Amino acid sequence: MRIGDADRETAMQALGDHMSAGRITLDEYGERSAQVTAAKTRGELADLFTDLPAPHPVFGEPPKQPVATPKPAGPVPYSERPLGQRAAAAILPLLFIGAVVLGLTTHVWWFIALPFVFGAIGQGLWGKDWDKDARRDRDRGHRRR
Repeated sequence: MRIGDADRETAMQALGDHMSAGRITLDEYGERSAQVTAAKTRGELADLFTDLPAPHPVFGEPPKQPVATPKPAGPVPYSERPLGQRAAAAILPLLFIGAVVLGLTTHVWWFIALPFVFGAIGQGLWGKDWDKDARRDRDRGHRRR
């Protein structure tokens, strides 16, 4: 298969790495770089590296890297959250009040565990700041300054 300029450049970089590591002399580098320039196929380039360890030239286009989407810094505003998450965050304070009232009226102490269990489930589903409001944290920061 025929090669292009990008393939020749990777071969020259690999030759430069070998020369800087002391595997080939300056004269060998000159001879091999002339052969890289004259090479027309991948086989001709590969033959220049048969007696050398890695790095070898990489043929073809490099694999495309996936584009990383930046994660938002801090909590996401409620308007951008799923409806289930917003409803669960609204229910959490009501669960605390209900657990205290039920615990005091029925004298069953374990009702207070319900909001903590509910909060742990919410954190497992939506992350650490699932019940935090980004605007509240942002406003707090402005008041401190």
